[in-house]
Amino acid sequence: MSGQQRGRRYSAAWRTGTTVFFPPLIKAMMKRDWHGYQHFPRQGGMLVAGNHLSYVDWAAMALFVHEAGRYPAFMIKSSAFDVKGIGALLRGCGQLPVRRGEADAANVLKVAEQALTDGECVIIYPEGTATRDPEQWPMVAKTGVARLALATRVPVIPVATWGAQDILPYGTTKPHLWPRHTVHMLAGPPVDLTEFEGQPFTRDVLRGATNKIMGDVAKLLAELRGGQPPAEPYHPAVARRAARQAAREAESPAAAGPDGQEQPSPDAQPQPGPDADPREATPT
Repeated sequence: MSGQQRGRRYSAAWRTGTTVFFPPLIKAMMKRDWHGYQHFPRQGGMLVAGNHLSYVDWAAMALFVHEAGRYPAFMIKSSAFDVKGIGALLRGCGQLPVRRGEADAANVLKVAEQALTDGECVIIYPEGTATRDPEQWPMVAKTGVARLALATRVPVIPVATWGAQDILPYGTTKPHLWPRHTVHMLAGPPVDLTEFEGQPFTRDVLRGATNKIMGDVAKLLAELRGGQPPAEPYHPAVARRAARQAAREAESPAAAGPDGQEQPSPDAQPQPGPDADPREATPT
């Protein structure tokens, strides 16, 4: 009898099959240096929030969560469920479709919220895509992770990954499988979100909780790779505006004013300073 027939949204047989078939393949793909399993609750709903560097992150995270004693349920864009063969696998294993483009941000997260309520281990990459930060630190994240965490009160376990980008750099299709690269993973204790609990889901509350979660992920990543994460995470929209402004200034040299000083181009737009709010272009 399928899991759906018993009230679950997945097939127990499909899940068992993946735990037999996929781990040996993933182990053959990479060397592993993984730590922090003790922070995973043995049962009950939980969120795993990770940084995103490569498509190989999914394989590494799936095995990491499996070896921590939980079954991974990823939040995946709904269009993947329409791909022949892949869609059947995703549905059978109970992966979670994310239907983007809906007007109400809460509606996008309803399936994941139900899975957490049912006691599942849900994996989310809060950045929404692989980081565009030139130094590969986590960039500004979307606030869906905070909405899920605060709505369900489940523990949020931060997990940092480093090395998957050496196997398959983002934007490429040819993996570098030999010699095998080492993927480093480190899980930390649950993120402390008590200061945000019981408050309305305002923009400030969701952004604050999201920043707290990603701050813990960035600290773990610093332990893995060394160095110091930036004080303000990379913001793609701000970076694009800055690049356009620099291009305009290069094409239109500043004219000298009456006092002989250079004046800015008349179409120049003010750029965000160090205290600018990085949320202005961040979707929820």
